Amino acid sequence: MTILPQRPHTALLVIDVQKGVMVPGSPNRENVIANIAQLIDEARAAGVPVIWVQHQDEELAPGTEAWEYVPELKRLDDEPLVAKSYRDSFEDTTLESVLAERGVGRLYVTGAQTDFCIRSTLHGALVRGYDATLVADAHTTEDLTEHGAPAPEQVIAHTNFYWSGQHAPGRQGGTVNTAELTF
Repeated sequence: MTILPQRPHTALLVIDVQKGVMVPGSPNRENVIANIAQLIDEARAAGVPVIWVQHQDEELAPGTEAWEYVPELKRLDDEPLVAKSYRDSFEDTTLESVLAERGVGRLYVTGAQTDFCIRSTLHGALVRGYDATLVADAHTTEDLTEHGAPAPEQVIAHTNFYWSGQHAPGRQGGTVNTAELTF
């Protein structure tokens, strides 16, 4: 349903699954990483582009261990890597041109952190004309309750609930679980 002309293809976005983001204690960390790995394998087998997004700032400086992707996930050399410095993966990055080159109008979104980069990218995609589906069991966040945030499990559940009915004219949001997703 995307409103982007000539964009019939789908892509899998893997956002910020970095060592300094996927911290111990993130809810379902191991299951989320395993689900993303499964989705990457399935996307590759189906010929669906896997687009990697990697945050960089003073806490996640390029070349540092915290900046690196978790070792369980391996990017292939021909898979695009989009560097970003803002929460929205589209903001001041090459993501739009990477997707346009591949004729992508529908996105499956995975990664971290739910309440920052995942939400921002979902909204960024929808307002730019993409269909954007959140993989409900393939994203997580850290515990930010000391800053007044809800418990991470609540953040994840609320984001899944909130995005499950998201839509705009000619565009569709929604959620799907890893086991239900077919490319």
